[in-house]
Amino acid sequence: MKADRLKRVNELLRREIAELVFRLASKSGLDSSAVTVNQVITSSNLRNARVLISIRDHESERPHILNVLQRNHAKIQSEMSRNVILKYTPRLTFELDTSLEEGDRVLALISEMEAADPAMADQPAEASNPDEGVDTQK
Repeated sequence: MKADRLKRVNELLRREIAELVFRLASKSGLDSSAVTVNQVITSSNLRNARVLISIRDHESERPHILNVLQRNHAKIQSEMSRNVILKYTPRLTFELDTSLEEGDRVLALISEMEAADPAMADQPAEASNPDEGVDTQK
């Protein structure tokens, strides 16, 4: 399968799964605003798909939320197959994605460093110019 088509399939599945997860979370009494479908990675043969889920806050409830999603993966697949017509309906596996939290942590560290050394925040980043210092006039 071409990479461009696989990207479009991944995005289509991400949007559809996000809507279904939102409905499932609402019905299950979970905080549906905390659950985000970040990415879907489908195998090239469309048989399997990894769904990367981000759960903001609720650190203590993360295992429970992932468990609810994993238990209901067949129901989500079934609903998804009604709206997305593919040769095969991929088998979904849900995984926790912590990349957003890691990015927030890095940004917080940078802010702390800038607050600790105000001179660092005022200096522009030095651009590396390979011709710098070379006399081009003859």
